[in-house]
Amino acid sequence: MKKQYNFAKARRGPILPAPAGKTRITIRIDDDILDWFRAQADQAGGASYQTMINDALRRVMEGRAESVEAALRRVIREEFPKLRKASSS
Repeated sequence: MKKQYNFAKARRGPILPAPAGKTRITIRIDDDILDWFRAQADQAGGASYQTMINDALRRVMEGRAESVEAALRRVIREEFPKLRKASSS
């Protein structure tokens, strides 16, 4: 290791350029959201959680994501019968 280094010609930024069509940004994501995507990636055999987040955002952008109303209706349809069974027991 040298005693002193010369950074006169150094440049800030990533060592490797981002692939075409990708932009490096800083974003704050809630811990529980990030943990969930990381867990999903682990369950998928080590997939990229960043790619999974990108895919989820793309579905919303393209209007393919389920609306809140549709999601609520689906959950009620799925869960209501379970609640009725549990309360009648």
